[in-house]
Amino acid sequence: MKALITGGAGFIGSHLADSFANQGHQVTILDNLSTGSLSNLSQVSDMVNFVEGDIRDNYLVENLIQNVDVVFHLAAAVGVQTIMNHTVESVSTNFSGSEIVIKAALKYGKRIILASTSEIYGKNSKQPLVETDDRVVGNPQKIRWTYADAKALEEAVAFSLFLTNGLRMTILRFFNTVGPRQTGRYGMVLPIFASRALKNEEIPIHGNGDQSRVFCHVFDVVKAIHLVTFNDATIGEVYNVGGLDEITMNHLAHKIIKQTNSASNICFIPYSQAYPSGYEDMQRRVPDISKIQSHLGWEPTYSIDSIIRDVIEAQKI
Repeated sequence: MKALITGGAGFIGSHLADSFANQGHQVTILDNLSTGSLSNLSQVSDMVNFVEGDIRDNYLVENLIQNVDVVFHLAAAVGVQTIMNHTVESVSTNFSGSEIVIKAALKYGKRIILASTSEIYGKNSKQPLVETDDRVVGNPQKIRWTYADAKALEEAVAFSLFLTNGLRMTILRFFNTVGPRQTGRYGMVLPIFASRALKNEEIPIHGNGDQSRVFCHVFDVVKAIHLVTFNDATIGEVYNVGGLDEITMNHLAHKIIKQTNSASNICFIPYSQAYPSGYEDMQRRVPDISKIQSHLGWEPTYSIDSIIRDVIEAQKI
């Protein structure tokens, strides 16, 4: 099989590239290296075709897509810090770029797997969240929600083209994917906590630390992508992909301190000091993954403790 991975030098994309290349598939990666890194591809650098470029380059995207069997669209501006500090560029990448990729897949009749996000649900307080739940998103002055808006429009375009033109698409909504190669550079909490703990530095928690999330190991996410790719019954479907262990930021920090035998203390930083004006957080975000469990038999296999262990080990390298 010939596969194109947009954003393939990024965190999730590079693990997907590893998996498919090691299985003997022909993998092409398109990445502008704005957040990805060639070092993420070191294990398969001689097995993949890397193209440096932007998903907003229509000519380039069409040339690449017409020569593959499946498109994994993972390229996106990610991370709260990126969205808050580079809002216009992020919206352009996340919507305009995605529209180009989706329409090229339709033009050439290619299977496409779209990476979406739990941000889609916004501030919906109903937990756990199922795929058909409403979006509850803040006002436009809360800049953080521009990411959710752009990804929602991406989903809407893809689903509309599935209904009207037969686009062979599947949408996967990832909930807090973590693991080796994830950087804390863009505000990803688990690698930040682990890195600080290993250095015995103060661990910063935004707000009071009672907000909770569910983390999912990137290896489990890659397995979910595999299952979807090779099952045409998933065409036109949307699936939550997430873990099982809900945990508060306070509890997460204490677990990391314990696993690293760290002397780190925890400090609490008000959101107003941590982010520019326009940030808003959610108290809980928990996925209901019963749909992908029942449809495909997928199960997350990594506990929160094993996820923390893997992130700590990666931070030591």
